[in-house]
Amino acid sequence: MTAPESGGKPEQSGVDLARVALRAAREQARARGDAARQKKQARRGGGLRSGARADGRDPMALGAAINRLLTERGWEAPAAVGGVMGRWPQIVGEDVAKHCEPERYDEDERVLVVRCDSTAWATNLRLLAPTLVARLNEDLGHGAVRQIKVQGPSGPARRYGPLRAPGSKGPGDTYG
Repeated sequence: MTAPESGGKPEQSGVDLARVALRAAREQARARGDAARQKKQARRGGGLRSGARADGRDPMALGAAINRLLTERGWEAPAAVGGVMGRWPQIVGEDVAKHCEPERYDEDERVLVVRCDSTAWATNLRLLAPTLVARLNEDLGHGAVRQIKVQGPSGPARRYGPLRAPGSKGPGDTYG
């Protein structure tokens, strides 16, 4: 029978302690056996060899290898967002996709930057942004995208002509 200690946990009996000790001894023996087997195979020549059972050195399918690499490196979210960029028309709809396209994803801030071809579409997408964030998080997992930054069309490139003063911003310079 076990009596409760002052900490609220029951004290382990002799049988329980023996089971814990036996489990630890088995794990240590297994580890020693694995090390001895590897040493023996190395002495036989050529290092470790593959046996009848599967281990980490066996060949694997390309998809499984890529998934393992993504998991080990912590690239799941960026890869998922990259997939979203490829499926953008299915996520937002054909009409919106014709006028707005994702540019980049900031993994640290979890912000998706989208550029629109007109200010009207940029305004429309800003109104749809909360719905899009919810849809993207439903597809990618909760919290993958926190915000959508919508950018309008970029203006024409600044022209520097022979009649412009260096550093001039045009007629706005003269009005103080």
